[in-house]
Parts: sequence; structure tokens; C-alpha cells
Amino acid sequence: MPKVLSIKQLLLLAFILAGLLPAMLVSFLSFNQASNALKKEILHDLQTLSATVAADVERMMFERLQNVHSWSQLGLMQEVLIGDIDKRLSIFLSESQQGYHQEYLALHVTDIKHQVVASSRAQQIGNMLTSPPDWFAVNMGGRQLQLSVIQQDVLSISQTIEDTDSKQPIGYLVAEFNWRVIKKLLNDSVNQQASAALLDQEQKVLAASNNWTEEGHALHVSNALQGKINLPGWTVRIERAHSVAVAPVHRLAYIFLALLVATLLFSLILVRPIGRAITIPLERLTQFARSYHQHAHAVPPIAGPPELQELSVAFEKMIQDLEKSQENLTRAAKLAVVGEMAAAMSHEVRTPLGIMRSSADVLLREPALSADGREVLGFIISETERLNKLVSTLIDAARPRNPNFNPIDLTQLIYRVIALLQSQAQAKQITLEFSQTEVMTVLADQDQMTQVLMNLLINAIQILPAQGKVALHLEKHTHNIKLTVVDNG
Repeated sequence: MPKVLSIKQLLLLAFILAGLLPAMLVSFLSFNQASNALKKEILHDLQTLSATVAADVERMMFERLQNVHSWSQLGLMQEVLIGDIDKRLSIFLSESQQGYHQEYLALHVTDIKHQVVASSRAQQIGNMLTSPPDWFAVNMGGRQLQLSVIQQDVLSISQTIEDTDSKQPIGYLVAEFNWRVIKKLLNDSVNQQASAALLDQEQKVLAASNNWTEEGHALHVSNALQGKINLPGWTVRIERAHSVAVAPVHRLAYIFLALLVATLLFSLILVRPIGRAITIPLERLTQFARSYHQHAHAVPPIAGPPELQELSVAFEKMIQDLEKSQENLTRAAKLAVVGEMAAAMSHEVRTPLGIMRSSADVLLREPALSADGREVLGFIISETERLNKLVSTLIDAARPRNPNFNPIDLTQLIYRVIALLQSQAQAKQITLEFSQTEVMTVLADQDQMTQVLMNLLINAIQILPAQGKVALHLEKHTHNIKLTVVDNG
């Protein structure tokens, strides 16, 4: 059998459900909205950062390509035809490399056979320059700049040097770009909570920040390099570690969890006084009910909420009704005993009456009986007949007969009973109201139904004070007729 909860436990459960469930629902919706907004804000920040880094990388590459393109068209580059005898070209390359000491590791000018004619590194002059395999070319100013595959953090950028008169190739300008500059740019653009990488069109890493990992993270954005030069498929990808990215969301979750716990504690604190305000009056009412038979005139407690006060009043009325019902049952039991005694006595009285009647009949046959004797015997026979009818009436009263069901007009029967009792009602200034005229036929015993109606109205007349009113009303239903008797007593 399941355990029955007390009112205090039910109240506690109700407060928890009423307080905690809406709070949980509101907290969940608020947390969901806030976390989504926070994630959108994080992604927006990453997108902005990615666009900024992509622009910086594109600017850096454009400047380097622009350097090589513009230097290759200087008139000084024509010194390659005379082998840079006065070293003017080597001095220019050295000064340019020193001016961009972080960007360029070395600058070389070679002849058409790739022999170094001038260089920022003097020891390279006269040697054959071996460059990594070609990677891709970039068009700038109608001319092609060739980029080689990155090796040992060096990106070689070269462009053909043309003769100013014949426009024929006479050599090459080769700039060894320090690829660590791109890595430093990526490192400087992000903090410890994010990582950045430069990817090619095949999503291979060209450069990355120190904290970059190949595992990938849940929160990341990518931006393609879009500018004045066409770097095929280069994109900047910014990632943020999931644990770091959702840390604000977790803090927000802890805040909402603390609010839920506070709501639960508040419900637990609040339920005690409210529960006592309800249960104490109920306990008093229960104690009153248990001790009522010991203190018959005790008054039920009426303290507490209005509903409990109404319950106390209804409980008191129910006890009074029960007492009246008990009195009526006792009276009915006494009447039943009296009826049984009357029936028993009637049976005993009928025997001597029968003997008296038969004796009188025998005496009437005597031829010598005088006229006075015959008159007296007539009195005896008639009185014994009357006594016999009285005895039969007593027996019928003690043992009711079976009803004789016949169709009767209940409306007319009520009017007839009201007419019989009208004089008693007028004597106490009591009004008997019944105004229906519709014929309502029922299958019933007319005598017993008359007795029932008379008992109802007689009881009402006896109980009601002066100026009282008794109203009767008939209501027809599908299979029966409802009789309602209402008084104002």
C-alpha cells in the first residue's frame, strides 16, 4: 500500500513544485537565450578577429610583392648587364635588406643563368642560386611574380629583370621573405585563449600561432584573404578552445543554479509557517471530533483560514444533524416496539372477541329469549364487530400492507393533501405553496403516497414558526418525477 503523505509533506511538495518548476523553466529558457547570445557574441568576436588577421596577412604579402615588383623595374637593376662592377647594386640590396631586416633574410640579383651578380650577402656573389620548386605566380602590374614553396621558414619571391631597351629578360630579382614574420603576426593577433592559422586551398597549414593544434575546436571561424592580389585559396582560421569559449556560459549556468537553490530554500522556509497555519486548526478540529462524546457541549474551534472556519461550522452542523437523526431513530425504534406490542395484544384480544361473538350467535337461536335479551345480544354482536375492526387496524399499522401500484395523478394528489391540511397551516399562519397544473402520472399506491405527503407537510407545519412557508415543486425527468419540498425553517 503506498504511503499516504501528511498535509505538511503535501504542502512542502506543492511549494517545491510550484516554486521550483516555474523557476527551472524560466531559468532554462533564460540560460538558453543568454548562452545562445553569448555564443553568438563569441563567434562575432572571432569573426572580427579573423577578418582583421586576414587583412593584416594580405597587407603584409602585398607589401612584399609590391617591393619586389617595384625594385625589379629600377634603372639600377640594369647593372646586371655589366656584372655590377662598381657594386652599386649590391649596396642597394644590402641597404634595402637592412631597412626591412625583419621581413627579408636576403635579396639577390642573378643573371639569366641564375648566377648571383649582386646580393645583400657578399659571400653569395658568383655562386649559383638554387631556389625551391615553384609554387604559384601572382600577377601585378601586368607582370608575373613567382613564389616558391616555403622551406625552412623562407618564402622566395622572384621577378624577371627586363632590358629597358629590348624588353628581354636579363636576370632575376629574388627576395627571401622571412616566413616567421607571418607566424609572429598570427601570434600577436591572438591571446592564450585563441589560436590562429593560415591555410592554403587544400586546408594545409602554412603558418600558425604557437598554441595551434590540429585537433580543431567547436568554436572557429575562417576568412579568405581578399585584396589586391590573388593568393589562391588562402584563409585565416581562428579557433577558441571549447572549455575557454564556454567558460562564461558555465559561469552563467552556476548563477542560474544558485538562483534555483535559493528558490528552493525560500520555499522550504516559507512552507513551515504556512503549513502550521493550516494544520494546527485541522489538528484542533480533529481533537474536538475525538473528544466530542466526552464533552457533548463543546464548541468546535473556528480559528484559521476562512475555508477551515467554514469546515468547522459545517462539521458542527453535521454533528447536530446526526444527533437529530439519532433521536429520530430512537423514537422510531420505540414506535416500532409499541407497534409490535400492539400487534401482539391485538392477536390476544381477537380470540376472546371471537368467543363472545360466537356465544352471542348461539344465544340468539334460543326460542325462549326475551326481547330485551335479543337487543342486548345485538349490542354485543355489533360492538364485538367494531372491536374486531379496531384490532385489524392495529395489526395493519404494526405490519404495513404491500403497496397496490396504480397510475395516479401526482399533481391532483398534492392539491388534495394541501386542501386536507390547509386548516392546520392557517392556524399557524403557514403558507403552503404549489402552483403547478401539468398532469404528472406516476405508478404508486395512492393511500401510501397520500400518507407520505401528509407526513411531510404535517412535520413541516409542526416545526415551522409562524409566518413560515412550505413550497412544493414537481420536476419531470426521463424515467421518474422529482418532488422537492422546501421550507424556510
